[in-house]
Amino acid sequence: QLTETGGGLVQAGGSTRLTCTVSDFTFKFYATTWFRRLPGKERDLVACIAGTGGRTTYGDSVKGRAAIARDDERNVVYLEMNSLKGEDTGNYTCATGAWECSGSYYPYWGQGRRVTVSL
Repeated sequence: QLTETGGGLVQAGGSTRLTCTVSDFTFKFYATTWFRRLPGKERDLVACIAGTGGRTTYGDSVKGRAAIARDDERNVVYLEMNSLKGEDTGNYTCATGAWECSGSYYPYWGQGRRVTVSL
């Protein structure tokens, strides 16, 4: 089970942190990704952290503004986003269980959190 917290209403230029808490699954061996769906667009990858080694991958639109991190003891994955823009408004969802960040199959998904950036 994945439970997301954080996000909400943020002013443009501000920061937000999303937290994904994973239970009943040893996620540290698998890739965990934050996806987002922006209004009228397909879902895309925001950031991913690989299982073994913890290598990170970021979507082009958030490079330099996002940071993903994992705390294996607390079973959480964080997504920190800075310098938020209006076009960052959308629904953010974490998923885990893929073999690697480039994988397309994630068996476990959270419910998603809304991030709204006010201009």
